[in-house]
Amino acid sequence: MDITFKNVSYIYQPNTPFAHQALKNISFHIPSGSFVAIIGHTGSGKSTLIQHLNGLLTPTEGEVKVGPYTISSEEKLKDMKQLRSKVGVVFQYPEHQLFEETVEKDIAFGPENFGVEKETIAKRIREILPQVGLTEEILSRSPLELSGGQMRRVAIAGVLVTKPEVYVLDEPTAGLDPRGQKEMMDMFYQIHQQENITTILVTHSMEDALKYADYIIILNKGEKFMEGTPEEIFRQEEKIKEVQLLIPESIQFLKRYNEKFGSNIPLKKQSIQEIALKIKQSL
Repeated sequence: MDITFKNVSYIYQPNTPFAHQALKNISFHIPSGSFVAIIGHTGSGKSTLIQHLNGLLTPTEGEVKVGPYTISSEEKLKDMKQLRSKVGVVFQYPEHQLFEETVEKDIAFGPENFGVEKETIAKRIREILPQVGLTEEILSRSPLELSGGQMRRVAIAGVLVTKPEVYVLDEPTAGLDPRGQKEMMDMFYQIHQQENITTILVTHSMEDALKYADYIIILNKGEKFMEGTPEEIFRQEEKIKEVQLLIPESIQFLKRYNEKFGSNIPLKKQSIQEIALKIKQSL
């Protein structure tokens, strides 16, 4: 699904002494099937922005289009439930949202709420389990018996089983160790490629934005500060520093190497290991 924000502003508690403008005149377009990273410090408007995607928030001004659905202050969306079945959101620490007595019931809760038939749900669950690194034996167990990593995978399966066309990941690796973070992000990227799902990643990790995203949007104090491909964004180190962000370590290393040795190894989506191999090949 394509996503378009057109002149979107959002004010919490408008017309009160506590009014706070969280988004200011935001516009951008995300083509269907893209993997987009939303970057910004705490308070930049990231969480407010993604809550517009499934109608949890309605713009104070402007409009949001998600495929055929339009969310605006001018007209109430009649198909809100249908929109929410198309936009799957994985919030931070999704394992805290597990509540059913068995894993199978927890995964099935979303599609049951959207009116999907039980036979279809059961089939989907068994198709999705391998994608999230789980086996069928886990279905009869209580979510409370699982490890933290397993619980998170169950929660993610509960989003995938609704068959969303937009996948929103809000700091999905929060609280995981480095190995767990890599495994989780590799899993999301594999699902994105297999299903061709429009994927939006909210992250503080510039490394993840470089490695996985096709496009990056940087927010600062509720405004769109920059947007572009990872290569376009990370070439502008001084501008990025204006909002106290750092370019990825791999790009810092490549820049220092090129400056020191007069090389011209191009900036791409390389890890430090891939850059080292390229340097070795050029010697």
